[in-house]
Amino acid sequence: MRKIAASRGADRKRAGIRRALPAWYRKHARDLPWRRESDPYRIWLSEILLQQTRIDTVLPYYSRFVELFPTLRALADGSEDQVLKAWEGLGYYGRARNLHKAAKIIMSDHGGCLPETLEGWRSLPGIGRYTAGAITSIAFGRPVAAVDGNVKRVLARLFSITDSIDEPAGSEKIWSLAGSLVPRKDPGLFNQALMDLGARICVPKEPLCGECPLERYCEAHASGQQAMLPKRRPKKKVPHYEIVAAAIRKNGRYLLGKRPSSGLLGGLWEFPGGKVEPGETHEEALVRELREEMDITVRVCERIASVKHAYTHFSITLHAFRCEHMDGRPQTNFHSEVKWVLRGDLKRYAFPAADLKFMDRL
Repeated sequence: MRKIAASRGADRKRAGIRRALPAWYRKHARDLPWRRESDPYRIWLSEILLQQTRIDTVLPYYSRFVELFPTLRALADGSEDQVLKAWEGLGYYGRARNLHKAAKIIMSDHGGCLPETLEGWRSLPGIGRYTAGAITSIAFGRPVAAVDGNVKRVLARLFSITDSIDEPAGSEKIWSLAGSLVPRKDPGLFNQALMDLGARICVPKEPLCGECPLERYCEAHASGQQAMLPKRRPKKKVPHYEIVAAAIRKNGRYLLGKRPSSGLLGGLWEFPGGKVEPGETHEEALVRELREEMDITVRVCERIASVKHAYTHFSITLHAFRCEHMDGRPQTNFHSEVKWVLRGDLKRYAFPAADLKFMDRL
């Protein structure tokens, strides 16, 4: 009898959540451009842009992409350089490369028809479990879960999940709960409501429980544990690196290298250089890196700037120097391409954010 009563109680809780959350969302949903769309291509684009990025940062990029690549075909027909330039400054450039690759695959292998199933989306580059669920539920009305960081936090508190949400066991509990909650009617709306609730009300620190439409169903709130959930894996110390870069000018042109398509900052153009090794001065490191990467000899002149930049798993201080080209024809030992570019044409190329921070001082 206790099991039956518990099961009925869980069913009532789920039914209450399914009623209360969409009602709140219909009144308080953020007015975002991709939510005014029914075009699956633009919904897919928005989900890729939003991966690990704040909405206010994404908004201008979404507008730019829709203007430059209004359709799937336009994106597939664009060059990688064009896509990366449109993405410039947003970070996580693998998203842009995978978006472009996926567009080409859909055009060439699927006749330009976007997938409508989880399996179809998961087969494309750059599409993980969350993104596939978000697109298929929002764009195609499939009753599947879409669990991002905000949803994990909401569900961990609602159901008092004490396992770390970063570990497989805790993550699977969250996904299972999410799957059991998604309604058959308007699943995309429900999933977006969960995300909005986590982003605006059930925030990491000092959640606004008094404004939450699910307060009466929240086990963490009932026990006063909301500030202690969800449990997370302890963060590792982020390493810091000293990096040098050379602004080599010759006949009014600067020497650039295009990074390999795979790996960090793949496909972006950069002022050549690299990491300072222990025991090296900045100038020594720059001379060595240019000899190794390009087979050229330079004389290091004055420092242009030192700028700081943070990536996901490490941070850098980038020291940029003016350099004089002394000897050697630039080779592609590391870069996929090298090119001498006029100062006025630099804006046509996509650069890492750290390089952009000192370019105005050239």
